[in-house]
Amino acid sequence: MDAANPTAIEIVALTKRYSVDIAPAVDQIDLRIASGSYCCLLGPSGCGKSTTLRMIAGHESVTQGDVLLENRNITRLPAAARGTAMMFQSFALFPHLSALDNVAFSLKMKGVAKAERQRRAGALLERVAMGHLAQRKPAELSGGQQQRVALARALITEPRVLLLDEPLSALDPFLRVQMRAELRRWQKELGLTFIHVTHSQEEAMALADTMVVMNHGLIEQVGSPHSVYNHPASEFVARFMGGHNVLATPEGLVAVRHDHMQIALAAEGAATPGLPAQITDIEYQGTFVLLGLMLADAPPAMQSVSVMLPEARYLAQPFELEQMVRLSWAPEHARVLGPGAQRPAPRATVPAKPRRDELAAMAA
Repeated sequence: MDAANPTAIEIVALTKRYSVDIAPAVDQIDLRIASGSYCCLLGPSGCGKSTTLRMIAGHESVTQGDVLLENRNITRLPAAARGTAMMFQSFALFPHLSALDNVAFSLKMKGVAKAERQRRAGALLERVAMGHLAQRKPAELSGGQQQRVALARALITEPRVLLLDEPLSALDPFLRVQMRAELRRWQKELGLTFIHVTHSQEEAMALADTMVVMNHGLIEQVGSPHSVYNHPASEFVARFMGGHNVLATPEGLVAVRHDHMQIALAAEGAATPGLPAQITDIEYQGTFVLLGLMLADAPPAMQSVSVMLPEARYLAQPFELEQMVRLSWAPEHARVLGPGAQRPAPRATVPAKPRRDELAAMAA
C-alpha cells in the first residue's frame, strides 16, 4: 500500500487454533486491505474466512498474530472499542423493537439521550430509504428491508470498517442481485472499508475491489476479480472460481477458460490437431451453448472438461451427443498453475503490549 491508498486493516501472522491435534482454522495469514475499498473473503465452507472476519471484529479470540486498524493494534481490544461494526447473516434484529429503536439501540446502551439517538437513527434510516417504515417491527418488513435496517444499525456507531458475514445468503436470488448492487453503492457513497465474507464467486466478483481466495485456513490468491479469474494461481483457484478447464500438459498443469477452448470435428483418416474427446452433454443457455466432454487420454480427475460456444457459432456447426471431437487452445490463453498455498512453518512472534490508549479503551 502507498500513501495514496493507505491501509485500513492489516493482519499479521493471524492464527486461530481450536486444538493442538488438528490443523489451525486460520494459519499465519498476512493481508493488507486498502482504506475505502470493498474486500471479499471468498472460499468453500470451512476455509477460515468467517473465522478471520470474527477475529477482526473481536468476536473470536486470536491464538497468535495481530490485527491492526489504521496502524493501531486492536488485537486484544473488546469488539465495541475497535472501530469496526459487524453486519450478521441473520440480521439479528430485535423482534419486539421498531426499525427506529433497533437502529438506536447501541446509542441507548451508551447513554445517549432519547431525542438525540432517535434523531441519528432516523437520519440513517432515511439514508437507506427506510425512513417511511421506521415504526415497523422486523416481522412487518421484507428481507431486503430488514437488511437495510441492519446496515443502518451497524453504521450508527460510525465505524471505520464494516464487516459483513454472508449478508446476502438468506435472501432469494432476485433480491440478492438487487441488494448486492445496493451494498456496492452504499460502500462508495459512505467511503468506508467493507470486508465481506461469501462463498459465492459471482457475488464476490460483482462486489469486490479485492478478492481474497482462502482454502484450509490459508490464502491461495489475492487480487482484483479480473486478475484472479483470468490468472488463477493454482488448480484450487481455477476450479473454485469456475469457468476453467484444468489440463495436464508437458509443461505442467494449465487452466484454460471454457470460452477460450477451440473444438473441431475429428475427421476420419485425417490428423486433426488437438486432444481427442467425446461429447457427453449439451446445454442450451440462451446466448451460449455449454458442451460437456470427456477427454480420451487424461488422468481420471481431469477427464471431464467443458467448452462454451456462442449460440450463433453452435447453430452454424451443431454438435451431437457421443460425437468425437478434437480440443485445442491458443497458447496465450493457457495459464500455468502453481502448487497453491503451502502450510507455513511456525513463526516466532512476540505479542505486542497494549498501548496506553488501548488499555484505556479496554478499561472503559
